[in-house]
Amino acid sequence: MTAGTETEPNDLRNLIEGARVVLWDFDGPVCRLFAGHSAERVARDLVEWLEGQGLHGLLDETERESLDPHAVLRAVDRRHPGSDLVAELEERLTQEELKAAASARPTPYADPLVRTWTAVGARLAVTTNNSPRVVREYLTSRGALPCFAPHLYGRTRELQYLKPHPHCLRRALNAMGAAPSAALMIGDTPSDLQAARAVGVPFLGYARNDRKHKLLRDAGAGAIVGSLEPVLKAVREAGRV
Repeated sequence: MTAGTETEPNDLRNLIEGARVVLWDFDGPVCRLFAGHSAERVARDLVEWLEGQGLHGLLDETERESLDPHAVLRAVDRRHPGSDLVAELEERLTQEELKAAASARPTPYADPLVRTWTAVGARLAVTTNNSPRVVREYLTSRGALPCFAPHLYGRTRELQYLKPHPHCLRRALNAMGAAPSAALMIGDTPSDLQAARAVGVPFLGYARNDRKHKLLRDAGAGAIVGSLEPVLKAVREAGRV
């Protein structure tokens, strides 16, 4: 992380002390889902499957070369929204995510932060573009599901509601009876920031490298950390844990 770019402890403390509900993006802040199962390979496999169905022309060159499986899924949905083809492609992506969950790498300090925030009385939810089945599988493997359940809000087959659309955040806030001002979202992409802004939820960016940091800063994120360690420290101090 570039020197001088970390959020000041006082600013971090103010964000945390106002948060009664914490909305977590999944892949990034909670874990690196594709740490041992390449997302780029998954994207290529989805493109190859489409080509095997005789649908080579469905994607343009940029989309075919995308390294992001969600980008491939969105591209198909834009052309055939709500179709059986989209449903099949979404299920294929879910199966790949489930395989990835078995080798996902926990984000440093995420597990103790989740447990500490729960211990001091905050309520937690996951708001993600990944399948909620995958989130449940991973959290169960870490013994962390009770800290979140039943509030797992992820990808459905209505792909127009993927972030940056704020649909999953609104679902979480409504289900938890929480005002946006009493919530905090932790995310690692500009689309997370855009979704949080759309519903008026304060945002804390998590950037594990300089590239992620620049993307968040360029998108206008005001609070960014390169590690969850200072967040854990601030939660402990706020809750005297």
